[in-house]
Amino acid sequence: MRVALICTDKAGALQTRLDTRAAHLAHIEDSGVVEMAGPFLNTEGQMTGSLVVLNVDTLAEAQAWAEADPYAKAGLFETVQIAEWKKVIG
Repeated sequence: MRVALICTDKAGALQTRLDTRAAHLAHIEDSGVVEMAGPFLNTEGQMTGSLVVLNVDTLAEAQAWAEADPYAKAGLFETVQIAEWKKVIG
């Protein structure tokens, strides 16, 4: 199943994102379950959140992936929404 993680950064947390970005990208690469991912941007082009699409067997796997994400461990996110997602186009 595909699962979308929609994450919103805490206000003023850009430096936390920048400081943990390399570890976050390594987590994506090492896990082997990320189909696509990228940051949300504000009008100034600064990163303010993340969209990550996982291909996993269960929502519990997606939750575990999200909890192990270095961004989450660093306390970057204000909110994290995890929902099954159906790919229709692309």
